Amino acid sequence: MNQPATVDLLALAPVDRARALGPALEAASDEIEATQRWPKDLLEQLHAAKLMRLFLPKSCGGEQLDPCTYFRAVQEVASHEGSVGWNMFVANSAALLMAWLPLESARKIYDDPHALIAWGAVNGQGARAVEGGYIVKGRWDFASGSRQSTWMGAHGPVTEPDGSLRLNERGTPKVMSWLFPTEQANRLGNWNPVGLRGTASESYTVDEVFVPEEFTSTREYPELRRETGPLYAIPQQGLYTVGVAGVTTGIARAMLEAFRDLATEKTPRGRPRMATDPLVQSEYTKCVAKLGAADAYVLATMADVYANAGETGAISIDERARVRLCCTNAIQSAIEVGNWVHHAAGVSAIFPGSPFERRYRDLHTASQQIQSRTSHWAAVGEIMLGEPPEVFY
Repeated sequence: MNQPATVDLLALAPVDRARALGPALEAASDEIEATQRWPKDLLEQLHAAKLMRLFLPKSCGGEQLDPCTYFRAVQEVASHEGSVGWNMFVANSAALLMAWLPLESARKIYDDPHALIAWGAVNGQGARAVEGGYIVKGRWDFASGSRQSTWMGAHGPVTEPDGSLRLNERGTPKVMSWLFPTEQANRLGNWNPVGLRGTASESYTVDEVFVPEEFTSTREYPELRRETGPLYAIPQQGLYTVGVAGVTTGIARAMLEAFRDLATEKTPRGRPRMATDPLVQSEYTKCVAKLGAADAYVLATMADVYANAGETGAISIDERARVRLCCTNAIQSAIEVGNWVHHAAGVSAIFPGSPFERRYRDLHTASQQIQSRTSHWAAVGEIMLGEPPEVFY
């Protein structure tokens, strides 16, 4: 599984680093699925390749990568191992918060070469403000990558010392983020889904943990970031959806490539060899075009948004809608391609160990995540047809 000693991963471009780790990812895939843990040597290679630091500011030892290259790198990893691709996207999304945190705090976390942040979704749990920081208490779910993490976080509303909720300028509860060492969280080990099992996206509780102000921030205001640069002008939720698009299209691409190999060999009962069947040829090429078009749309849109993003401001609601639209299209296209491949492969796709079965489960587990909602089509349409909401991330 180990890379040859002569391979210097950091001498490669980010996507090439991800590609170089492909054999190690595939070799570890069964173990990751069964144990919900990453082999130590694979984790070391992922850290050595800085694949968890692609969105981390350069001031903290990160790559501060453009969204297009990031999309390709996530896609490449996910094509070899879906759960690692997912946790890679989550870890990079969490690293974005360092652009808002005080530099000294960000460096304290990421001076560790094995640093990785995991956290759960906003769910109404929160913290109360005290002198110098916050007391965090509650339960959060879906902490992807928590078993590899060195720090964890939580998001939610703040209760002021007088019992009132802290409000933002819109008069709604302000959502804050708190970071703390992983050992201060109680992980519940309750991750047992049909797919993406290797992400170990388990729940956790936090019981009266004090988080200093300097390890606290908010994801609501791109324009208030400490770091300059166009990457951080894009709201974190927008970059989240780029990551999910990379994971889903990477899995679908791997399924499609495996189907091509199957089609050259398989002759279904009562049918011609699949590669010579006009029905298969037609649908296969439609899928190739669908994924290729989805990739091109993401890359063209994100390149344009990134090129026109300000050094210190935030991109407009119209630009946020463009990001959401291209990624929603990619995610839904990946699901459609995966569905066709799984069906067309017939019984070859239904057994564990096939190149289709786990990927199909992983893809459909990803399809249930908030970034994959089909309601995003309508949300974007609302903006594009002249009825923008007050807030859109």
